[in-house]
Amino acid sequence: QVQLGESGGGLVQAGGSLRLSCAASVRTFSSYGTRWFRQAPGKEREFVAGISWTGSGTYYAASVKGRFTISRNNAKNTVYLQMNSLKPEDTAVYYCNADLYGTGVPGTGGNYWGQGTQVTVSS
Repeated sequence: QVQLGESGGGLVQAGGSLRLSCAASVRTFSSYGTRWFRQAPGKEREFVAGISWTGSGTYYAASVKGRFTISRNNAKNTVYLQMNSLKPEDTAVYYCNADLYGTGVPGTGGNYWGQGTQVTVSS
């Protein structure tokens, strides 16, 4: 069983930056593809970014491409989402998601989910 814990959310002004972290409970996290999703109030959960288990493939939603960067540090069993040039429409709860040998491509998500971290961007 893989447990995921997100951190790094908070309140930031438009144009600012945040870095989200997703820490896994297993030392084999390097074998897991990981995605970030977000859900704004009244909206469906949507794919934000993904990274393959090898780290060689990264994928982004059109709305965040060029502003967000996903990366991983296998030594720390952690995946990051660096968010720059934040906009009020980025306000949402951000969730980490992982699946074994996952590719990270956009999709409905793998087996394991974190509890989420709130990101609020003020205008």
